[in-house]
Amino acid sequence: MDPPMDFQVVVLAGGTSDKLSPLVSKELPKALLPVANKPLLSYPLELLEASNLKNIIVVVEGDEAATQVESWLSVAYMDRLNVEVVKTPGDVGTVGAIRAVAPFLISTDILIVSGDLVSDISPGAIAATHRRHGAAVTALFCPAPVSGGADSSTSGGKDKAKKPSRCNIVGLDPTRQFLLHVVSGAKVEKDIHIQKRIVRAVGQMEIRSDFMDAHVYAFKRTVLLDVLEKENLYSIKQDVLPYLVRTQLRSEISAKKENSADESSNGATKELPSEDININSAVPSNQNLRWLSQHREIAPSSYQDIHISDCDKNKSRLAKKTHKCCIYLSGKTQYCARLNSVQAFGDINRDMLGEASRITGYTFSAQNNVVHPTVVQGAKTTAGGQCIIAEGTILGDKCSVKRSVIGRHCRIGSNVKIVNSIVMNHITIEDNCTIQGSVISSNVQIQERASLKDCQVSAGYVITAGSEYKSEPLTKR
Repeated sequence: MDPPMDFQVVVLAGGTSDKLSPLVSKELPKALLPVANKPLLSYPLELLEASNLKNIIVVVEGDEAATQVESWLSVAYMDRLNVEVVKTPGDVGTVGAIRAVAPFLISTDILIVSGDLVSDISPGAIAATHRRHGAAVTALFCPAPVSGGADSSTSGGKDKAKKPSRCNIVGLDPTRQFLLHVVSGAKVEKDIHIQKRIVRAVGQMEIRSDFMDAHVYAFKRTVLLDVLEKENLYSIKQDVLPYLVRTQLRSEISAKKENSADESSNGATKELPSEDININSAVPSNQNLRWLSQHREIAPSSYQDIHISDCDKNKSRLAKKTHKCCIYLSGKTQYCARLNSVQAFGDINRDMLGEASRITGYTFSAQNNVVHPTVVQGAKTTAGGQCIIAEGTILGDKCSVKRSVIGRHCRIGSNVKIVNSIVMNHITIEDNCTIQGSVISSNVQIQERASLKDCQVSAGYVITAGSEYKSEPLTKR
């Protein structure tokens, strides 16, 4: 375990996200949504604990969600972490959440972590990189996930429509240590406007469209608090990070001019056309990088040296307030995903059964599954590879479970087939039912001979005998 660092950690745990309907509710906030039968919030918390980052503020949206999360934390991490829960109203954005805890931030550096992060990337390594460079902000980026898309209604199946997500356009220096340009989400346009002064500073810039912002940021506290004073900021990803990236390497004079432009345009910087390089952002998925160059050779350390050297001919205009924005890129063998949609919920649970099973903390058997010793299996019932079945669950005769997660204290009848599905806690499935590619929330009753394919069922729902549903959410009225 690493020695403790002078970092405070803020985990943004959310509340009851509409993007995860019908899986989350007032009774089950996003933070406690089970991933491989463990609450989602446990994944970032265990990462932080492993890095000896134990002073944590967890921000939760809504009174009920905050109460439930605080109750769970008090039992699960009572003697392990120093955790304080702060509640905020809904829809304040990530900036609003940080503003709510700003009075409690006293450390030199602040690590902000999304509560829906499932990863094996060390937060301590990100914090160390941030300190080593003396950065204003260091952001974690990882390869964009290949999925059926966040708007897909299905959570299972054969993944026939999988395609690479295009979440961001980022510009990197040749050493891939510094973040020089970033545009994300809805703000990605056909044409990319790159500031010439940044390219001049580094000599060459790599443009990528295949990286995902993982919502993990290390901030210098003084910089973060200064930015929070600005109006019209809602999102760290879409507002704060781009603002810091585009204002690095400014001179005192140009900074004042551009700040005036910021204020006159309600936070949207107006760049002078003569200072931009325009390129088309329609980079094919198999050609995810382009190089911009000012046709001069520089040493790999030149960009960092600019912040401390006398390399600018006009020394009086070299910014005293310049700052560095750094990037931490995950390795090819590391796992990094955010559970921010129903599709992602299914994808991540399946990953926990396969390529990322190490993250669960479970010991898989020789049959490549995890079946709790208290599970009762009837005659000729089989639990195949890549399955997790939790304690107290009973399966009748001639059942088949393949590539699925089954939660605690479920009652499953005879001749039931469950494939590529997530079955949460306290669920009753009667005889001769078929569940494929579906997510079944807790306390659901599925009566005999029912068939579900690619469905999501809300908590407490009753599916009547003989019903057949395909590719639809089932929600209690």
